[in-house]
Amino acid sequence: MITIGQLARYVGVSVKTVRVYHDKGLLPEPERDASGYRRYSADDAIELVKIRTLAEVGVPLARIRDLRSADDAAFQKALGQIDDDLTDRIRDLRATRDRLRRLAAGRLASLPEDVGRHLEQLTRWGFTPSWVDLQRDLWILAFATHPDRAVTLFRDQAEMLTTPALRQLFLAYDQARDLDADDPRIDNLAHRIVEATLARYGPDQLPALDDGISEIPALVQGTVNASSPAWRRLDRLIRSRLGR
Repeated sequence: MITIGQLARYVGVSVKTVRVYHDKGLLPEPERDASGYRRYSADDAIELVKIRTLAEVGVPLARIRDLRSADDAAFQKALGQIDDDLTDRIRDLRATRDRLRRLAAGRLASLPEDVGRHLEQLTRWGFTPSWVDLQRDLWILAFATHPDRAVTLFRDQAEMLTTPALRQLFLAYDQARDLDADDPRIDNLAHRIVEATLARYGPDQLPALDDGISEIPALVQGTVNASSPAWRRLDRLIRSRLGR
């Protein structure tokens, strides 16, 4: 027979924890000896090891109390579910660890290789570093939140930029960032973009500016608009002239 302090040291918990388990009904309190001290047996140590093990993997104390009264079949089934949950947590923790290591290496978020090549091509085409950084951030958000939809949107934009006339429109959009919102060049650029959009898609097949399938278009445009008053007004003009 051992004392509560000896039991706690043997199992690796505090005396306070043992008392909490008594209060929660997880571990029955043993009889006291003639001196008024609790005396624990080997069976108590085994039960306490079980409780500590379940608690360490995140099983709520109320659930542990229920498991102690379950029959063997129910107990084994519950352990199997706990094992599955623990496996999922380990996978998530490993993914988090990988992100942490990428952060330490200056590679917080990775993008598909074709997106990386596209961003490098933007620089060669003459887009400003601010535009390239903005595009990188937007594609990181898009691929993180809606990876399948992001692939389609990326390919559509990359294809547009291979057309010289459309690429010039994107370059003009980039260069309009620091213009005054009331600059007449904003109106002219909005007119050119509307004409190019109608020519590319036709009036009856315009791409959704606020896609009901995913939030990417609204996410992208909202981030762009927040970067520049000129871009914000340009977006309003384009939407108005397209009847959006």
